[in-house]
Amino acid sequence: METALITGASEGIGYELAKVMARKNFNLVLTARREKKLLELKNELESKYGVLVRVIPKDLSTIESVKEICTELKNNGLRIDILVNNAGFGDYGFFVESDWDKNYRMIELNIAALTYLSHLYGHEMAHRGKGRIMNVASTAAFQPGPLMAVYYATKAYVLSFSEALANELKGKGVTVTALCPGPTRSGFQKAASLKNARMFKKGTVASTEDVAAYGFEAMMKGKVVAVHGLLNRIVALSVRFFPRHLIRASVRLIQETTKQEL
Repeated sequence: METALITGASEGIGYELAKVMARKNFNLVLTARREKKLLELKNELESKYGVLVRVIPKDLSTIESVKEICTELKNNGLRIDILVNNAGFGDYGFFVESDWDKNYRMIELNIAALTYLSHLYGHEMAHRGKGRIMNVASTAAFQPGPLMAVYYATKAYVLSFSEALANELKGKGVTVTALCPGPTRSGFQKAASLKNARMFKKGTVASTEDVAAYGFEAMMKGKVVAVHGLLNRIVALSVRFFPRHLIRASVRLIQETTKQEL
């Protein structure tokens, strides 16, 4: 059986991806900060699907913790066949008025941890001639995001990096997928102070179950850029045809409307 490493697996898309992959008979390594949630998920998946699940509670917003995960897996002789870089968070507000430490942790988690894990396990996969990497980006990756400037920028990095890496690994038996969900009902909106915003009101957002199922199928097909939802795909495509100043203004207007609802 192949083994998948999923970061940010204690809730949201990562949590649902763990369920999907256990159901598809993959052994799992799950990591996130909340050990209790991970252990509950481990017990559920092992008893229900008969797979092996290893739990490594870590805060991936420090590169030292990321390296500790990799060392533990190496010392235990665990090979990672599929890497799912799902962990990430956002914040809301004017950048110059924001908390710098939170911004730094966001960059470390959304970018540095993802890049390090992709480098380490991508190298091993290419050497074996087989493997899959899925990096969870966002529809935010397709345009700048006033009032969520750092978050949008980190997701633009994830998309660009994933596409470039997919090209470099083409022909080496390794696929790279950038999953780009739109607003999704998960723990993200709470962490980003968006829990009451219009974009997250019932009926306007996707479920984590649907996004996870879509992401898994896209990854297994080797799709490079996977935008969940027809409307999201239309919006992601349309930004190519409008002047950049109009895109910035439109996102700012949407974000300001959001702010009024917080």
